Amino acid sequence: MRNNLIFKNFNVVFVLIVFLTCASCGKEQYIPKPKGHVRLEYPTPQYVTFSPENCPFEFKYSNRVKIINKNNNCWYNFSYPNMKGTIYITYSNIHGNLIGLIKEAQKLVYEHTIKANSIKAKSFLYPEKKIYGNLYRLGGESASNIQFYITDSTRHFLSGNVYFSVQPKPDSLQPAVEYIERDIIKMIETTTWK
Repeated sequence: MRNNLIFKNFNVVFVLIVFLTCASCGKEQYIPKPKGHVRLEYPTPQYVTFSPENCPFEFKYSNRVKIINKNNNCWYNFSYPNMKGTIYITYSNIHGNLIGLIKEAQKLVYEHTIKANSIKAKSFLYPEKKIYGNLYRLGGESASNIQFYITDSTRHFLSGNVYFSVQPKPDSLQPAVEYIERDIIKMIETTTWK
């Protein structure tokens, strides 16, 4: 009798295991996927010369931008409509205030340390063209991703910064920031003073 009871319990356990195994087969386990961002790729730019009539500088810029003049001064916005980004360029005559202009440009960079988790500086020195300056790449959720200035150290001071009109998400903005940074480096390397 005891063997019969063990055999019945074994059959019940065996049928239960087979039933659970079969019932669980064919059902996929749901695994939540992390939120992602679309990776954007941009076309190779063609560079053309920007030489405003009443301004003492010229440089090459991407033909993919829309240029807006501000206040009829030598202040320009280089807008990238498909990226919702803009390079804001300002020109100042030094008038003996080079140190003040450099300090102001650097102050604007370091005001972003509240949200920036890194600041990488790149220097530009082209003595044969009288171009000296710095480019700052700000990482993290900073409002401005790139800031720069160049000067001839005696008369001309050109500065700029990049802002996007979208919420700062470093991962999704990365391709646009890198694209605009290449354009800015091209601007700096091709600048000549008039």
